[in-house]
Amino acid sequence: MKGYKVFNPDWTCKGYQFEVGKTFEEDVKPKCCDRGFHFCTKASDCFNYYRFDPNNKVAEVEAVGDIDTHSDDSKFSTNKLHIIREVSWQEVLELVNLGKACTGLCNSGNWNRGNRNSGDCNSGDWNSGDWNRGNRNSGNCNSGFRNSGNWNSGNWNSGFRNSGNWNSGDRNSGDCNSGDWNKTSNAVGCFNTEQQKLKFFDKETDMTLEEWWNSDARYLMNQIVFGPADWIWSNDMTDEEKAAHPEHETTGGYLKIRDNTDCCTDWWNGLSERNKNIIRSIPNFDAEKFYQITGIRA
Repeated sequence: MKGYKVFNPDWTCKGYQFEVGKTFEEDVKPKCCDRGFHFCTKASDCFNYYRFDPNNKVAEVEAVGDIDTHSDDSKFSTNKLHIIREVSWQEVLELVNLGKACTGLCNSGNWNRGNRNSGDCNSGDWNSGDWNRGNRNSGNCNSGFRNSGNWNSGNWNSGFRNSGNWNSGDRNSGDCNSGDWNKTSNAVGCFNTEQQKLKFFDKETDMTLEEWWNSDARYLMNQIVFGPADWIWSNDMTDEEKAAHPEHETTGGYLKIRDNTDCCTDWWNGLSERNKNIIRSIPNFDAEKFYQITGIRA
């Protein structure tokens, strides 16, 4: 079985001194990731275990003894390994990249200096678009990260030409805007320089998103613990629950499936009257709409 192996610049590996053209044997039963001489049938898999460093030596090898395999990739172990020839770094690049003229690893596009790009001319990693200097971009010409739009210097943008982050619109220097050309953040319109006021309960207020984020009411509501189920012990069950779940006599309780309304109600019942009043003081508080959304009778 033929494959590829990476060595240190002096042709050593794991304490052994190797040489091209020679065969090396170890008196062991090979076990992948434990003992024996290791190699990969896919050249790119070698760099799951070694740095992608052109100073290292790469060789084409052949296992001529017993073999053990690895379940995760093309890694193998053998007790007898022949070093066939040195593989030049230019050939390594051609082996690990499907594209042309790439200096990175595992690129299917062309002229990439980063790794795992399917687009072209990227110096970052994991880009499916083209001419990106950042990482994980599906758009083009981005210097930021994780952009699906184009020409962004910020991060996580689905729009175009944003220097801010998390924008779905275009040409924003602020963050989290869904409109265009905003200098502020969290705007839904265009050409805004100041933070917008929020609606509460379908009515206008004087509160900005930043003020809401820093409010006591939001802090309290973030204490709601949403969970799929709770175990209710027999001693804590109501008569109705015991009638509906007679198996509790054997199991010692039952699994109560919770929905969001249960979680909200339990949270509300655990609040002090002072904290309940903080919730009721939310701008434009509407008890009926609050009930429709949370299931809480406030």
